[in-house]
Amino acid sequence: MHTPPLPLTRDLVLIGGGHTHALVLRKWGMKPLPGARLTLINPGPTAPYSGMLPGFVAGHYERSELDIDLVRLARFAGARVVLGAVNGIDTQKREIHVPGRPPVAFDVASVNVGITSKMPSLTGFADHAVPAKPLGRLAACWAAYLEGSGSAAIVVIGGGVAGVELAMAMAHALKAKGRASQVTLIDNASVLTATNPKAAATIRNAMTDLGVDVIEHSSITRIAKDHVELEDGRQIPATFVTGAAGAHPYDWIANTGLDLQNGYIQVNGHLQSSDPAVFAAGDCVHLTENPRPKAGVYAVREAPILFNNLRAALGAGRMKRYAPQKDYLKLISLGRKSALAERLGTSFSGPLMWTWKNHIDQSFMNKFRDLPQMRPSPLPRDHASGLRETLGDKPMCGGCGAKVGRGALRSALQALPPPERSDVISLPGDDAAVLLTGGTRQVMTSDHLRAFTLDPALMTRIAAVHALGDIWAMGAAPQAATATVILPRMSAELQHRTMSEIMTIANDVMRAAGAEIVGGHSSMGDEMTIGFTLTGLCENDPITLAGGRPGDALILTKPLGSGVLMAAEMAGKADGASVTAAFQHMTQPQSAAASILSDAHAMTDVTGFGLAGHLQGICEASDCGATLDLSSVPVMQGAQDLSDQGVRSTIFADNRSIAMELPSDGKAALLFDPQTAGGLLAAVAADGAETVLRDLRDAGYPASIIGQLTETPGLRFQS
Repeated sequence: MHTPPLPLTRDLVLIGGGHTHALVLRKWGMKPLPGARLTLINPGPTAPYSGMLPGFVAGHYERSELDIDLVRLARFAGARVVLGAVNGIDTQKREIHVPGRPPVAFDVASVNVGITSKMPSLTGFADHAVPAKPLGRLAACWAAYLEGSGSAAIVVIGGGVAGVELAMAMAHALKAKGRASQVTLIDNASVLTATNPKAAATIRNAMTDLGVDVIEHSSITRIAKDHVELEDGRQIPATFVTGAAGAHPYDWIANTGLDLQNGYIQVNGHLQSSDPAVFAAGDCVHLTENPRPKAGVYAVREAPILFNNLRAALGAGRMKRYAPQKDYLKLISLGRKSALAERLGTSFSGPLMWTWKNHIDQSFMNKFRDLPQMRPSPLPRDHASGLRETLGDKPMCGGCGAKVGRGALRSALQALPPPERSDVISLPGDDAAVLLTGGTRQVMTSDHLRAFTLDPALMTRIAAVHALGDIWAMGAAPQAATATVILPRMSAELQHRTMSEIMTIANDVMRAAGAEIVGGHSSMGDEMTIGFTLTGLCENDPITLAGGRPGDALILTKPLGSGVLMAAEMAGKADGASVTAAFQHMTQPQSAAASILSDAHAMTDVTGFGLAGHLQGICEASDCGATLDLSSVPVMQGAQDLSDQGVRSTIFADNRSIAMELPSDGKAALLFDPQTAGGLLAAVAADGAETVLRDLRDAGYPASIIGQLTETPGLRFQS
C-alpha cells in the first residue's frame, strides 16, 4: 500500500541568510519538522562570512572561501529559496514582500538580515564609496580594485575593530601586489575605544608597521572622486573609500510595526519580537533583557535557541531562553597572517593567534561545506526483478530530466492512426498541432514539468516559459492557456497560498507573451507538477521542422546545461551561483527571439531530447544532415565541470541513443543533456545569419551560430 508524504500545514519563513539562519538551516536539515514548509529569502545565492572578510581583503583567502552557499544549504534543509531583497513585512496579513513576485505568506517568521554601513547623509558617499556591510559588495569591489595597477589611495572611515582590520588588510594586500599605496583610517573620535589599552597599543603598532595613517577627531564633510575632504579643509587622496562606521538597520524594518530600539528589532529572551509570530536574531536586533554590542559571536550562539523556539512556535516543544555571555573572545586580524586575541582584559598577538583564528573560522565554514550525507532508505528485502536497475543510483530528476524517453514516446505516437478530421493538420515531429478554424490557423500544445525547485513562483515561471516554447518555435502568437497543477498534500490554507503564487506568476508570464489564462485544473499528489495547455495564432505559415535547407546556418538562442545543473543541485553538488544563473536562463522568455527568427526555414525549442535529439528532428523532417561547431555551442556556468565529473540527468542515456555516431565525452556530452525552457534552435539562410545573430544579442539573448545543415544525412562535428 502506498504511503503518501505527510501533508504540509504551516509556513516558516527565514528572512536573510545571516550566520544564525545558516546554522538553523543546517540543524533543520538534520532534524526537520514534519508538516512545516521552510522558506529562505535572501538577496543572493550566497552569504559572506564576516569573520573571514579581512583575510580575503588581505589576500589570504579566495573569494569562494568567504561564502556560505545558501542554495546548497537550503537543498540540504529541504527549504525553498526565494532570491530577492525583502522590502516589508505585513504582520496583519502575515505576508512578506519581495519586489517582482507575489507576497510570501507565513505563520512564523524570523529576521536575520544584519546591518548596513551606508552613510546616506555624508555627501558623496553613495557615488564614491562602498559600505563595509553588506559584505558581498565590498568583497567584489575590492577584488576589482586590487587587480588594478598604479599607485593606490585608500580611505577607511571608522576606527572600530572592523575599520582597523580592513585598513591593515588593504595595506598588506597592496604591498603584496607591489603597488605603492597610501592607506588612511579616519574617525571623528578616538579609534579602538572598545578595546583595552594594551590591545589597542598592539593594533596601533601593527598599523604603523603597515604604513596606515590614522586621523582621529576629524569629521568628513565630503567624498569626491579622488579625495576625501575633512572639516578642517584637508584633502586626503582617495580612489577607494569604504565606510565601517555608522552601521544601522535596514530602512524597511521601520515600517513593520514591530517594537524597535533605534531602528533595531526589540526581542525578548525567546528572541521573539513584539509580534509573537516574528522572531529575530543577529545584528538587526536589540536584546531587551540583556543588551549586547553587535558581534557575530552572539549571532552564532543564538542559533540553537532560535532553532528550538521556531519549532516550538510551530507546535513542537517548549520555548527556551537565550542568555548571552558577558564577554567573549575577540580575534582581530592584523593584516599579515598575524592576529590579536583579547578576552577579559588580557591579550596576545602574533602568527600563532592567526593560526588559531583561521582554525576557528575554517571550522565554522566547514559546517556548510561538508554537509552530512543522508542515506536513502534501503530497498525491501523482497522486491521484483529489475527494481534496483530501474531505480538507479540517484533520485529522479525534475523538469525535462523526468520526461519519458524519446523512443518510448515516438513509438507510442507512431502507433496512433493519422487524423481523420480535415481541420487538424499533423506535422512531422513537431510538438504542436495546427488547427484550421474558419480559415484561421491555430497552434495547440501542452506541456508540464515535475518540479525541481520548491519555490512555486519560480517553478511556475519556468514551466510557463517552457510551455510557450512550442508556440514560439512555430512562429505563432500565444493566445490562450489553461493551467494544470498538482500540489503536494497540504492544508487548505497552504493550498490557497500556493495556488495564489502559482496563478499570479502564470498570469504575469502569459500576459507578457500576449496570451490569457482562461482556466485550469488542479489536484493533490506526492509532489508538485505544473503544466499548461496553450493555443497560438499563425498569421503566416507556421515554422515547422521540415523547412530546413542544406547550407542554412544553425542558431541557438540559449546555452546548454540545465539538466546537468539541476541533477547536480538535487545531489548537493552544484554551487548556488551556477544554479541561480541557470534559473535566469530558464526564465528568459523567447518571444523577442521568435520575432527576430520569424523568417527561419525551420525551428524548434531545445527541451527534453537535448540539442542532438532536437537537431536530428529537424534533419529527419527536412531530409538533410548537420555539421556542428562544438566550440561555438554556448554552455551554462558550471555545467561543463559538472558534466566532466560524470553528473548526468536521468534521461541522458536515452538521449544518447539518439545519435550514437557522436562522441559523448567532454563538451559533446552536453549535446544529450535535457533542457528545461531551453533556447530556440533555428535554421536560417546563411547570408543573413550574422545579422540575425547580432539582433538576437542586442535583444539580450546569449545566441550563437553553432553549425549548418548539409546535404549528407547524419550529425557530425566540424573538422
